[in-house]
Amino acid sequence: MPDGSAVLKHRISGGGLVADVLSFGAVLQNLRLDGHEAPLVLGFETFAPYLTDSPYFGAIVGRCANRIGNGAFEIDGTPFQVDRNFKAQHHLHGGSAGVGKRNWTVEHVEADRVTLRIDLADGEMGYPGNMVARCTYACLAGGVFDMRIEAETDAPTLCNFAHHSYWNLDGGQDTRDHVLQVDADRMTVVDDGFIPTGESRDVSGTRYDFRTERPIHDKVFIDHNLCLSDERQAIRRIGSLRSLASGVSMEMRSTEPGLHVYDGFKLSVRPTGLGERVYGANSGVALEPQIWPDAINHEGFPNAVLRPGETYKQHAQFAFTKG
Repeated sequence: MPDGSAVLKHRISGGGLVADVLSFGAVLQNLRLDGHEAPLVLGFETFAPYLTDSPYFGAIVGRCANRIGNGAFEIDGTPFQVDRNFKAQHHLHGGSAGVGKRNWTVEHVEADRVTLRIDLADGEMGYPGNMVARCTYACLAGGVFDMRIEAETDAPTLCNFAHHSYWNLDGGQDTRDHVLQVDADRMTVVDDGFIPTGESRDVSGTRYDFRTERPIHDKVFIDHNLCLSDERQAIRRIGSLRSLASGVSMEMRSTEPGLHVYDGFKLSVRPTGLGERVYGANSGVALEPQIWPDAINHEGFPNAVLRPGETYKQHAQFAFTKG
Protein backbone atom coordinates (compact mmCIF):
# COMPACT_ATOMS: atom_id res chain seq x y z
CA MET A 1 0.00 0.00 0.00
CA PRO A 2 1.14 3.62 -0.41
CA ASP A 3 1.65 3.77 3.37
CA GLY A 4 3.97 0.78 3.26
CA SER A 5 1.56 -1.75 4.76
CA ALA A 6 1.59 -5.20 3.21
CA VAL A 7 -1.14 -6.50 0.92
CA LEU A 8 -1.55 -10.24 1.42
CA LYS A 9 -2.54 -12.81 -1.18
CA HIS A 10 -3.95 -16.20 -0.25
CA ARG A 11 -4.77 -19.11 -2.55
CA ILE A 12 -7.65 -21.38 -1.55
CA SER A 13 -8.97 -24.42 -3.38
CA GLY A 14 -11.62 -27.11 -3.29
CA GLY A 15 -14.43 -28.62 -5.33
CA GLY A 16 -12.53 -28.16 -8.59
CA LEU A 17 -11.96 -24.43 -7.98
CA VAL A 18 -8.81 -22.44 -7.21
CA ALA A 19 -9.19 -18.83 -5.99
CA ASP A 20 -6.65 -16.10 -5.29
CA VAL A 21 -7.84 -13.55 -2.72
CA LEU A 22 -6.18 -10.23 -1.85
CA SER A 23 -6.47 -8.44 1.49
CA PHE A 24 -6.89 -5.17 -0.46
CA GLY A 25 -10.62 -4.71 -1.00
CA ALA A 26 -11.19 -8.38 -0.13
CA VAL A 27 -10.60 -8.78 -3.87
CA LEU A 28 -11.18 -12.06 -5.68
CA GLN A 29 -8.15 -11.65 -7.95
CA ASN A 30 -8.46 -14.89 -9.88
CA LEU A 31 -10.81 -17.89 -10.03
CA ARG A 32 -10.12 -21.04 -12.02
CA LEU A 33 -12.21 -24.13 -12.77
CA ASP A 34 -10.63 -27.54 -13.39
CA GLY A 35 -10.80 -28.43 -17.08
CA HIS A 36 -11.29 -24.82 -18.18
CA GLU A 37 -8.13 -22.92 -19.09
CA ALA A 38 -9.23 -19.28 -18.85
CA PRO A 39 -9.93 -17.34 -15.63
CA LEU A 40 -13.60 -16.90 -14.76
CA VAL A 41 -13.18 -13.31 -13.53
CA LEU A 42 -11.46 -10.14 -14.72
CA GLY A 43 -8.44 -9.03 -12.73
CA PHE A 44 -4.78 -8.03 -12.81
CA GLU A 45 -1.69 -10.22 -12.48
CA THR A 46 0.02 -7.73 -10.14
CA PHE A 47 -1.21 -5.50 -7.33
CA ALA A 48 -0.33 -1.98 -8.51
CA PRO A 49 -3.17 -1.61 -11.08
CA TYR A 50 -5.76 -2.27 -8.36
CA LEU A 51 -4.78 1.07 -6.81
CA THR A 52 -4.97 3.08 -10.04
CA ASP A 53 -7.07 1.39 -12.72
CA SER A 54 -9.49 -1.13 -11.27
CA PRO A 55 -13.25 -0.59 -11.74
CA TYR A 56 -13.79 -2.59 -8.52
CA PHE A 57 -12.55 -5.84 -10.09
CA GLY A 58 -13.45 -8.63 -7.64
CA ALA A 59 -13.86 -6.29 -4.66
CA ILE A 60 -16.34 -6.14 -1.82
CA VAL A 61 -17.95 -2.69 -2.01
CA GLY A 62 -19.69 -0.75 0.78
CA ARG A 63 -20.45 -0.02 3.58
CA CYS A 64 -23.35 0.86 1.29
CA ALA A 65 -23.02 -0.49 -2.24
CA ASN A 66 -24.40 1.18 -5.35
CA ARG A 67 -25.69 4.75 -5.49
CA ILE A 68 -27.19 7.16 -2.94
CA GLY A 69 -28.82 10.19 -4.51
CA ASN A 70 -26.90 13.39 -3.66
CA GLY A 71 -25.08 11.35 -1.00
CA ALA A 72 -27.81 12.35 1.46
CA PHE A 73 -30.18 10.41 3.71
CA GLU A 74 -31.82 10.41 7.12
CA ILE A 75 -31.92 7.75 9.83
CA ASP A 76 -34.48 8.26 12.60
CA GLY A 77 -34.81 11.92 11.59
CA THR A 78 -31.08 12.68 11.70
CA PRO A 79 -29.59 13.84 8.37
CA PHE A 80 -26.29 12.50 7.05
CA GLN A 81 -24.09 13.57 4.15
CA VAL A 82 -21.73 10.95 2.76
CA ASP A 83 -18.91 11.24 0.24
CA ARG A 84 -20.01 12.42 -3.22
CA ASN A 85 -17.65 10.35 -5.35
CA PHE A 86 -19.94 9.73 -8.34
CA LYS A 87 -19.94 12.62 -10.82
CA ALA A 88 -19.17 14.86 -7.80
CA GLN A 89 -22.88 14.72 -6.98
CA HIS A 90 -23.90 11.27 -5.77
CA HIS A 91 -22.45 8.52 -3.57
CA LEU A 92 -21.19 5.24 -5.06
CA HIS A 93 -20.01 1.97 -3.47
CA GLY A 94 -19.19 3.37 -0.03
CA GLY A 95 -17.27 6.42 -1.23
CA SER A 96 -13.78 7.21 -2.49
CA ALA A 97 -12.30 5.27 0.44
CA GLY A 98 -14.97 2.59 0.75
CA VAL A 99 -14.15 -0.98 1.78
CA GLY A 100 -13.31 -1.95 -1.82
CA LYS A 101 -10.35 0.45 -1.66
CA ARG A 102 -9.13 -0.44 1.84
CA ASN A 103 -6.74 -3.09 3.10
CA TRP A 104 -8.57 -5.71 5.17
CA THR A 105 -7.06 -7.88 7.91
CA VAL A 106 -6.76 -11.61 7.20
CA GLU A 107 -8.25 -13.28 10.28
CA HIS A 108 -8.32 -16.97 9.40
CA VAL A 109 -7.08 -19.21 6.59
CA GLU A 110 -7.69 -22.87 5.78
CA ALA A 111 -6.97 -24.81 2.62
CA ASP A 112 -10.42 -24.12 1.18
CA ARG A 113 -11.38 -20.79 2.82
CA VAL A 114 -10.22 -17.40 4.02
CA THR A 115 -11.85 -14.85 6.35
CA LEU A 116 -11.05 -11.13 6.16
CA ARG A 117 -12.07 -8.38 8.57
CA ILE A 118 -12.38 -4.61 8.30
CA ASP A 119 -13.04 -2.08 11.07
CA LEU A 120 -14.85 1.10 10.02
CA ALA A 121 -14.83 4.14 12.29
CA ASP A 122 -17.80 6.36 13.09
CA GLY A 123 -17.83 9.20 10.55
CA GLU A 124 -15.75 7.49 7.85
CA MET A 125 -17.05 8.61 4.46
CA GLY A 126 -19.81 10.34 6.45
CA TYR A 127 -21.45 7.18 7.80
CA PRO A 128 -22.56 6.98 11.42
CA GLY A 129 -21.45 4.19 13.72
CA ASN A 130 -18.38 2.07 14.31
CA MET A 131 -18.76 -1.07 12.20
CA VAL A 132 -16.95 -4.40 12.09
CA ALA A 133 -17.44 -6.46 8.93
CA ARG A 134 -16.13 -9.87 7.93
CA CYS A 135 -16.08 -11.63 4.56
CA THR A 136 -15.44 -15.35 4.19
CA TYR A 137 -14.70 -16.90 0.81
CA ALA A 138 -14.71 -20.70 0.42
CA CYS A 139 -14.28 -23.18 -2.42
CA LEU A 140 -16.77 -25.95 -1.73
CA ALA A 141 -17.66 -29.33 -3.19
CA GLY A 142 -19.46 -29.31 -6.51
CA GLY A 143 -17.67 -26.28 -7.96
CA VAL A 144 -19.28 -23.83 -5.51
CA PHE A 145 -17.60 -20.50 -4.73
CA ASP A 146 -19.21 -19.45 -1.46
CA MET A 147 -19.29 -15.94 0.03
CA ARG A 148 -20.57 -14.86 3.45
CA ILE A 149 -20.51 -11.31 4.79
CA GLU A 150 -21.45 -10.38 8.35
CA ALA A 151 -21.41 -6.96 10.03
CA GLU A 152 -22.29 -5.31 13.33
CA THR A 153 -22.54 -1.66 14.38
CA ASP A 154 -22.74 0.40 17.56
CA ALA A 155 -25.12 3.00 16.07
CA PRO A 156 -27.87 2.89 13.42
CA THR A 157 -26.20 3.05 10.01
CA LEU A 158 -26.52 1.90 6.41
CA CYS A 159 -25.22 -1.57 5.60
CA ASN A 160 -25.39 -3.03 2.11
CA PHE A 161 -22.29 -4.86 0.90
CA ALA A 162 -21.87 -6.32 -2.59
CA HIS A 163 -19.34 -8.53 -4.35
CA HIS A 164 -18.19 -6.84 -7.57
CA SER A 165 -16.53 -9.48 -9.75
CA TYR A 166 -16.80 -9.14 -13.52
CA TRP A 167 -17.50 -12.58 -14.97
CA ASN A 168 -16.32 -14.00 -18.28
CA LEU A 169 -16.91 -17.72 -18.69
CA ASP A 170 -15.05 -18.37 -21.93
CA GLY A 171 -11.96 -16.16 -21.94
CA GLY A 172 -13.11 -14.26 -25.01
CA GLN A 173 -12.66 -10.54 -25.61
CA ASP A 174 -16.28 -9.89 -24.66
CA THR A 175 -19.35 -11.66 -23.28
CA ARG A 176 -21.46 -11.62 -26.42
CA ASP A 177 -21.59 -15.42 -26.40
CA HIS A 178 -23.05 -15.38 -22.87
CA VAL A 179 -26.70 -15.87 -21.96
CA LEU A 180 -28.23 -14.69 -18.69
CA GLN A 181 -31.27 -15.77 -16.70
CA VAL A 182 -32.53 -13.90 -13.60
CA ASP A 183 -35.62 -14.66 -11.47
CA ALA A 184 -36.75 -11.03 -11.37
CA ASP A 185 -40.10 -9.73 -12.60
CA ARG A 186 -39.39 -6.05 -11.76
CA MET A 187 -36.57 -3.54 -12.04
CA THR A 188 -35.86 -0.21 -10.36
CA VAL A 189 -36.41 2.75 -12.67
CA VAL A 190 -33.58 5.32 -12.65
CA ASP A 191 -33.19 8.91 -13.82
CA ASP A 192 -30.47 10.24 -16.16
CA GLY A 193 -27.98 10.13 -13.27
CA PHE A 194 -28.72 6.44 -12.58
CA ILE A 195 -30.46 7.35 -9.32
CA PRO A 196 -33.68 5.40 -8.60
CA THR A 197 -36.89 7.37 -8.97
CA GLY A 198 -38.67 5.21 -6.38
CA GLU A 199 -40.59 3.20 -8.96
CA SER A 200 -40.16 -0.54 -9.50
CA ARG A 201 -41.55 -1.52 -12.89
CA ASP A 202 -42.66 -4.80 -14.46
CA VAL A 203 -39.93 -6.06 -16.82
CA SER A 204 -42.36 -7.70 -19.26
CA GLY A 205 -41.53 -6.72 -22.81
CA THR A 206 -38.46 -4.71 -21.80
CA ARG A 207 -34.69 -4.92 -22.15
CA TYR A 208 -34.59 -6.01 -18.49
CA ASP A 209 -36.62 -9.21 -18.79
CA PHE A 210 -34.24 -12.13 -18.19
CA ARG A 211 -36.76 -14.52 -16.70
CA THR A 212 -36.06 -16.73 -19.72
CA GLU A 213 -32.41 -17.25 -20.61
CA ARG A 214 -31.27 -14.86 -23.35
CA PRO A 215 -28.18 -12.93 -24.50
CA ILE A 216 -26.99 -10.15 -22.22
CA HIS A 217 -26.18 -7.70 -24.97
CA ASP A 218 -28.70 -5.57 -26.79
CA LYS A 219 -28.76 -2.22 -28.58
CA VAL A 220 -29.39 -0.72 -25.12
CA PHE A 221 -26.80 -1.20 -22.37
CA ILE A 222 -27.77 -2.40 -18.91
CA ASP A 223 -26.56 -0.98 -15.59
CA HIS A 224 -29.67 -1.60 -13.50
CA ASN A 225 -31.02 -3.35 -10.43
CA LEU A 226 -33.35 -6.29 -11.00
CA CYS A 227 -35.81 -6.88 -8.14
CA LEU A 228 -35.74 -10.43 -6.79
CA SER A 229 -37.86 -9.80 -3.68
CA ASP A 230 -38.91 -7.05 -1.29
CA GLU A 231 -36.63 -8.16 1.55
CA ARG A 232 -33.70 -10.46 2.33
CA GLN A 233 -34.58 -14.17 2.24
CA ALA A 234 -32.99 -17.52 2.94
CA ILE A 235 -30.42 -18.31 0.28
CA ARG A 236 -32.12 -19.47 -2.93
CA ARG A 237 -31.39 -19.81 -6.63
CA ILE A 238 -31.71 -16.41 -8.34
CA GLY A 239 -30.44 -17.08 -11.86
CA SER A 240 -27.61 -18.25 -14.08
CA LEU A 241 -24.94 -17.13 -16.53
CA ARG A 242 -23.74 -19.42 -19.32
CA SER A 243 -21.21 -19.22 -22.14
CA LEU A 244 -22.38 -20.80 -25.36
CA ALA A 245 -18.76 -20.87 -26.54
CA SER A 246 -17.18 -22.77 -23.62
CA GLY A 247 -20.17 -24.55 -22.11
CA VAL A 248 -19.27 -23.22 -18.66
CA SER A 249 -22.35 -22.33 -16.60
CA MET A 250 -22.62 -20.40 -13.33
CA GLU A 251 -25.70 -20.76 -11.13
CA MET A 252 -26.23 -17.83 -8.74
CA ARG A 253 -27.71 -18.23 -5.27
CA SER A 254 -28.26 -15.36 -2.85
CA THR A 255 -30.08 -14.05 0.18
CA GLU A 256 -30.37 -10.55 -1.25
CA PRO A 257 -33.49 -8.78 -2.60
CA GLY A 258 -31.75 -7.37 -5.67
CA LEU A 259 -29.25 -8.26 -8.38
CA HIS A 260 -27.47 -5.36 -10.05
CA VAL A 261 -26.54 -6.23 -13.63
CA TYR A 262 -23.86 -4.20 -15.40
CA ASP A 263 -22.84 -5.42 -18.85
CA GLY A 264 -19.48 -3.63 -18.74
CA PHE A 265 -20.23 -1.29 -21.65
CA LYS A 266 -17.95 1.41 -20.20
CA LEU A 267 -14.97 -0.87 -19.52
CA SER A 268 -11.72 0.47 -20.92
CA VAL A 269 -8.76 -0.55 -18.80
CA ARG A 270 -5.24 0.55 -19.71
CA PRO A 271 -3.13 -2.19 -18.03
CA THR A 272 -3.46 -5.69 -19.40
CA GLY A 273 -5.37 -8.16 -17.28
CA LEU A 274 -5.05 -11.81 -16.35
CA GLY A 275 -3.25 -13.74 -19.08
CA GLU A 276 -2.26 -10.44 -20.74
CA ARG A 277 -5.82 -9.89 -21.91
CA VAL A 278 -6.91 -6.42 -22.98
CA TYR A 279 -10.11 -5.40 -21.20
CA GLY A 280 -12.41 -3.26 -23.31
CA ALA A 281 -16.15 -2.71 -23.54
CA ASN A 282 -18.20 -5.74 -22.46
CA SER A 283 -15.13 -7.81 -21.51
CA GLY A 284 -17.03 -9.00 -18.43
CA VAL A 285 -20.44 -8.71 -16.81
CA ALA A 286 -20.87 -7.66 -13.16
CA LEU A 287 -23.66 -9.50 -11.32
CA GLU A 288 -23.96 -8.01 -7.83
CA PRO A 289 -26.43 -9.40 -5.25
CA GLN A 290 -27.40 -6.55 -2.91
CA ILE A 291 -30.20 -4.43 -1.46
CA TRP A 292 -31.84 -2.18 -4.05
CA PRO A 293 -29.85 1.02 -4.70
CA ASP A 294 -30.72 4.22 -2.77
CA ALA A 295 -33.12 2.14 -0.68
CA ILE A 296 -32.88 4.47 2.32
CA ASN A 297 -34.50 7.28 0.31
CA HIS A 298 -37.51 5.40 -1.10
CA GLU A 299 -40.56 4.16 0.74
CA GLY A 300 -41.32 0.52 -0.03
CA PHE A 301 -37.71 -0.38 -0.90
CA PRO A 302 -35.98 -3.09 1.19
CA ASN A 303 -34.52 -2.04 4.53
CA ALA A 304 -30.84 -1.03 4.40
CA VAL A 305 -30.47 0.17 8.02
CA LEU A 306 -28.45 -1.92 10.49
CA ARG A 307 -28.95 -1.24 14.20
CA PRO A 308 -26.98 -2.08 17.35
CA GLY A 309 -27.69 -5.63 18.51
CA GLU A 310 -28.43 -6.81 14.96
CA THR A 311 -26.10 -8.78 12.69
CA TYR A 312 -26.11 -8.17 8.95
CA LYS A 313 -25.77 -11.50 7.14
CA GLN A 314 -25.38 -11.90 3.40
CA HIS A 315 -24.80 -15.29 1.78
CA ALA A 316 -24.09 -15.89 -1.91
CA GLN A 317 -22.92 -18.86 -3.96
CA PHE A 318 -21.68 -19.11 -7.52
CA ALA A 319 -21.83 -22.76 -8.65
CA PHE A 320 -19.87 -23.76 -11.78
CA THR A 321 -20.34 -26.64 -14.17
CA LYS A 322 -18.80 -27.36 -17.56
CA GLY A 323 -20.96 -28.80 -20.30
